[in-house]
Amino acid sequence: MLDNETLALAQKVNDRLILAGHTMATAESCTGGLIAAAITSVSGSSAVLYGGFVTYSNAAKTEMIDVPATLIESYGAVSEPVARAMAEGAVRRTDVDLAIAVTGIAGPGGGSEEKPIGLVHFGLAHSGQFVHREKQYGDLGRDGIRQATVRAALEMVLEVYAP
Repeated sequence: MLDNETLALAQKVNDRLILAGHTMATAESCTGGLIAAAITSVSGSSAVLYGGFVTYSNAAKTEMIDVPATLIESYGAVSEPVARAMAEGAVRRTDVDLAIAVTGIAGPGGGSEEKPIGLVHFGLAHSGQFVHREKQYGDLGRDGIRQATVRAALEMVLEVYAP
């Protein structure tokens, strides 16, 4: 399921977090736990991955990681404010050094003109700071969008821990 490129990125994430002595958590919607799965596919992951939240539904986002329901109502689940709340909520709930969050539309349904299939918002909370990315992958197919999202999330973590 995970390609060699993704596994190599996951290994780098593990190595760099181990070197820094830091831990991370994931808050995943459209990837359904694939980021955590990538991290745990390589040796050493127990030293860095606290765990992950699969917050696929809006209720799960609110109940598990304290995303305000009013935020989802105002901006929609696939938005920068929700990605931020997901990442920051995961840090608060776990007391890790870093959390990566993703929320998007993997398709084949669910897209709109305003928020098309392939739109993904990324949020990374680290040391009181927040980094946001928005990617528009287009309709790569459900698996293609999810795999691209996992790779981009791992790359965001690596940017924080660049050598």
